[in-house]
Amino acid sequence: MEPMDDERDLSDEQGTTFEDLGLRPELLAALSALGYEEPTPIQAEAIPPLVEGRDLLGQAATGTGKTAAFALPVLQRLPAERGKAPAALVLVPTRELAVQVSEALHKYGRDLGARVLPVYGGAPIVRQLRSLDAGVDVVVATPGRALDLLNRGSLQLGEVRTVVLDEADEMLDMGFAEDLDAILDETPENRQTVLFSATMPRRLDALARRHLRDPVRISLGRERTEPGEAPRVTQTAYVVPRAAKPAALGRILDIESPTAAIVFCRTREEVDSLTETLNGRGYRAEALHGGMSPEQRDRVMGRLRGGTADLLVATDVAARGLDIDQLTHVVNYDVPSAPEAYVHRIGRVGRAGREGVAITLAEPREHRMLKVIEKVAGAPITIQKVPTVADLRTRRLELTRAALRESLLTDELDRFRVVVETLSDEFDLMEVALAAVKLAHEAGGGADDEEEIPQVSFRQDNDARGPSSRGAAGRTERPPRRSSGGPAARLFVGVGREAGIRPGDLVGAITGETGLTGRDIGAIEIHQRFALVEVPESSAEEVVRALRSTMIKGRKATVRRDSQT
Repeated sequence: MEPMDDERDLSDEQGTTFEDLGLRPELLAALSALGYEEPTPIQAEAIPPLVEGRDLLGQAATGTGKTAAFALPVLQRLPAERGKAPAALVLVPTRELAVQVSEALHKYGRDLGARVLPVYGGAPIVRQLRSLDAGVDVVVATPGRALDLLNRGSLQLGEVRTVVLDEADEMLDMGFAEDLDAILDETPENRQTVLFSATMPRRLDALARRHLRDPVRISLGRERTEPGEAPRVTQTAYVVPRAAKPAALGRILDIESPTAAIVFCRTREEVDSLTETLNGRGYRAEALHGGMSPEQRDRVMGRLRGGTADLLVATDVAARGLDIDQLTHVVNYDVPSAPEAYVHRIGRVGRAGREGVAITLAEPREHRMLKVIEKVAGAPITIQKVPTVADLRTRRLELTRAALRESLLTDELDRFRVVVETLSDEFDLMEVALAAVKLAHEAGGGADDEEEIPQVSFRQDNDARGPSSRGAAGRTERPPRRSSGGPAARLFVGVGREAGIRPGDLVGAITGETGLTGRDIGAIEIHQRFALVEVPESSAEEVVRALRSTMIKGRKATVRRDSQT
């Protein structure tokens, strides 16, 4: 989406109270009872025009207070006389977000008697049908289930005053574009439409132009760090060969000792494999991805919030809408395919004055992409060496020392005095202490880790290849010109950014299965669901056969000559 000429940076919004926003007394009383003293910047900017009935296009990530920014105006605008049909519809990408938004609406609207119904797949539809028949004021739904209920005739949208599209970019990524159009077409033309998105890619432009009328446009600017104040999120990256990533991640987590962490992976297969590996290293890791049932997902989140798990290994879609108070670390197991995804991920830590750590495992060829992310994130990403075995041993000794010091300061130790006195008759006190420390150290440490992980650096020749093609569709990465100089053929490969495909993956697949080298491969274009790659005409059939018989990033792909050439 093009930059918004009239968008405002909300970082400087100060001094506004909820009373200044013209909200109903019932809403003010609920906010006061919940302990909310003043609106966040996006609430202060969004609530007044929404209360007036204006359409709104807002860019804001999880953790900025955007739920209240649209929930309070939705409740404010509920009609005095309410019938069975809902007056507001909120569309969200995931079950978790539907539950979260519904709970917020229920809390804020308690004194108004607001009837709020979450609607999502995986829950008994009979119960949802019964609630709709009894009458609701606000429906919070995932698009698939909303369309199902709409087609059954159970969800009546003829009296809807406000429609909210929350996490709109994610709903498009999940393939809900047509569902959203179908649902919105069933609502009155004079409705109010509100669209919030963590990122503003160009593909949202068509949706906004089609369904929003003269919207107010707001964007949440990054919070400024006061002079001399360290940033809340410390961002680091480790350069790791792909084969060494599981061992490197385990080593880094051993050093960091997170209270709770999310490790982001690209695919559900990678999530399952890495979860198994981490549990084998003694971590309490839980997997979270789209292939799990709602009940499984609920159990996973319960264990994480209850402290019986300390690592969540997840895909982006599965982790959407999750807000975990005790989260201290976010780990990108792969460099994210889009800078905006990186910014959204690391926004989960460092909230509300808390400190957080963002860690990225980058392969040697991913230097340029990391630089692009660093620029978009607006903060430096420090490159560090993977901890050595010696580093790990030093860290574990530090943890043992800290545990012993805490025990000396806080524990009642007198009942152990007889043990020390008895042993001191036979051994020097220092030797007794050394033996006790050894036992404490071995009891508290994980499995011995004697594997040295290769220390590598970025390949500088990657910078000569031009910008990464993982941003906007159609952007091209051009490797050095083919040495053959002959005619080129353009091939269609049926996987793209959606599958995490990068130019290097195609180059690796081609050079690994044919006699071609990287210099023989021409322009590469990565689109959302497909890719185009130039190869020498004389080798085109060989490349097609080779790619059809191999896996690209774990997937079989359609491969043929591009019909547009």
